[in-house]
Amino acid sequence: MTDLHPVRRALLSVSDKTGLIDLGKALAARGVELLSTGGSAKTLREAGLTVKDVSEVTGFPEMMDGRVKTLHPMVHGGLLALRDNDTHVAAMDEHGIGAIDLLVVNLYPFEAALKRGAAYDEMIENIDIGGPAMIRAAAKNHSFVNVVVDVEDYDALLAELDKNDGQTTYGFRQWLAQNAYARTAAYDAAVSNWMAGALALQAPRRRAVAGQLAQTLRYGENPHQDAAFYLDGSDRAGVATATQIQGKELSYNNINDTDAAFELVSEFDPADGPAVAIIKHANPCGVAKGATLVEAYSKAFDCDRTSAFGGIVALNQPLDAATAQEITQIFTEVVIAPGASDEAKEIFAGKKNLRLLITDGLPNPKDTGMTTRQVSGGMLVQDKDVGHRAMDDLKVVTEKAPTEAQMADLLFAWKIAKHVKSNAIVYVKDTQTVGVGAGQMSRVDSATIAGVKAQRMAEVLELDESLAQGSAVASDAFFPFADGLMEAASNGATCVIQPGGSMRDDEVIKAANEAGLAMVFTGMRHFRH
Repeated sequence: MTDLHPVRRALLSVSDKTGLIDLGKALAARGVELLSTGGSAKTLREAGLTVKDVSEVTGFPEMMDGRVKTLHPMVHGGLLALRDNDTHVAAMDEHGIGAIDLLVVNLYPFEAALKRGAAYDEMIENIDIGGPAMIRAAAKNHSFVNVVVDVEDYDALLAELDKNDGQTTYGFRQWLAQNAYARTAAYDAAVSNWMAGALALQAPRRRAVAGQLAQTLRYGENPHQDAAFYLDGSDRAGVATATQIQGKELSYNNINDTDAAFELVSEFDPADGPAVAIIKHANPCGVAKGATLVEAYSKAFDCDRTSAFGGIVALNQPLDAATAQEITQIFTEVVIAPGASDEAKEIFAGKKNLRLLITDGLPNPKDTGMTTRQVSGGMLVQDKDVGHRAMDDLKVVTEKAPTEAQMADLLFAWKIAKHVKSNAIVYVKDTQTVGVGAGQMSRVDSATIAGVKAQRMAEVLELDESLAQGSAVASDAFFPFADGLMEAASNGATCVIQPGGSMRDDEVIKAANEAGLAMVFTGMRHFRH
């Protein structure tokens, strides 16, 4: 095998015709013979190019609605034959098999059909068979064959041919082959995961995960870690599909925190009023609703001004000028919103390092899906936590029932607790977080930390009592003992929302009654590790 190998004959068979004519003309101008199939051949001929049909090469017409056209020794022999193997060359000569030096294939649009919710039979018809078979054959024989599966690589191919006088290097062909195998792997992952869903299989024997590179990141969580950002192909509104209006490139931590912020704020329907979430290290340091967006931001900011510095701000309504002006009063890493006014963009333009992301919508917090987490030697897969509770789902377990205003705060706190790392304790008053305790090994410690934050902010605001005084408190899981509940009460909480289900529920309820608390059970927990 030599490093350089010429491209004399190419097979072009693509579903996406973008750039096909220009590629065909460029190859023909370099003296490359063109083979093609169906619609690709028609497109090339209409552009005035000379093309030989694959059916002419195989001696068989395309049949069975195009299901059978390239699955033939005349094609696969041309792709798989080792040019430096005398036996292979003799077989090619004996059977009249011509070598194929370049394969350009993009697959049936299965992922596009999946996105638009196509019916089962249509999905089946969008499963490509001949394409993956040819791609795998060409990639296996990358010692001699180039395989291109992405439109964006056409220019790189032509540049390589120009650089090497109509030839390609082994390293280039290796690069193409790796990308080709990754493409077929992602395609098969999409098909297998779709079928698992269609069959309602909770735990299929094999689970495939695939992604497409969006950007190489400067580093990961820390500067000594390499990192990259991959897309899963969904069109869910969020950081992965947002348009960045301004600011420097997002970092690994920016992306992670921005996703957490936007998923949280999407819990609040914009039709019910403006809501703002401020996130630091994937935990909320302030969340609030308001009559206006700027009021919601100010209330969220007043939960924990210290932590908000260098944080991520997520809005459930388009960014306006008044809110933009307030946000720019402190250093903020990222703002993500479903839109932004021209005036708001102009205000942000003066802060060149502030990233502004526009999503053109909010993700549906009830959308189902899967989450994955890498562990040593494997991965954990689970359904997304899309659990919700409305007022009718709650069970009052104390002698005192919450008032209407308290119930509103309890449900608000419950939505936020879902997005706080466990153990999670959230104090809320008047649809504004006033204290958040996250990620502690003890639920009592989380209650204490949230209370301390509420007291500190009261001092900053020069108030006579803690912000948590008269608050509603949410716990993401049950109180195993009454101590955590009593800590919340000592910090000013007057009503409680928690899952219930502890062996000591009776003790906890008794303690709540003795303290004059109103408490409701959700029957659902929201662990978040």
